[in-house]
Amino acid sequence: MRRPLHRRRAAAAAVFAALLALTACSSSDGKGGGADGPPKAAGPSRSATVPDRQAEAAETAGPTASPTKGPVVPDSELKPVTGSFTEKEKKYLSGRVPQNTDPAAVLQTGQESCQRLERTAKRDRDAAVGAIIAGDVPDAEAVIAHLCTAQKPLLTTAKTGFGEGTVSSPKPGGYRALTTNPACTWQALGADGTVLASGPATGSEGKARADIPAGTREFTSSACYAWLPV
Repeated sequence: MRRPLHRRRAAAAAVFAALLALTACSSSDGKGGGADGPPKAAGPSRSATVPDRQAEAAETAGPTASPTKGPVVPDSELKPVTGSFTEKEKKYLSGRVPQNTDPAAVLQTGQESCQRLERTAKRDRDAAVGAIIAGDVPDAEAVIAHLCTAQKPLLTTAKTGFGEGTVSSPKPGGYRALTTNPACTWQALGADGTVLASGPATGSEGKARADIPAGTREFTSSACYAWLPV
């Protein structure tokens, strides 16, 4: 039986946050050779780890910057205390700043998401892509479109995949899970609920692989985090 979606998402976000903390430490402790230097201690990459099922109250990847449903600051009033916003920054902030909120703070949240994506991608590109697919990077599409366009390839790749859980009528073909978790399991079900294929199966790197046959009406997976075409 699969865990409830909100528990899986909370656990996945916890591991993404842990990787981000690791990348931040390796770039700022003065012993890792800078942002691109090796970490202080060897450890598994993000794609080689799995959500911690015990991390129910763990830190998330960051506050959401999605358009708010309540009253927002009009675009004409989106001004920092000092200086000015660029056009791209204004487009990102449009509809995202609740009333009585400093727009610079909302912008900072988006900029920090960009920095986290960049650091994570340098360490483990699959981890950055998986975080986008799983929704662990708040409002990733808008953040990348307006604040860090250099990360667009990550978004393009993420759009070819899907997260764990249940997917209806998936495109047939081979897929790889962005984890080496031995607990990752999957099933491809036909129109009458017949199991057409199931796993686990591992590739040369130990990551779970799935071959979705034609005619699959529902693909379900658990503890697999996210999937990308092979």
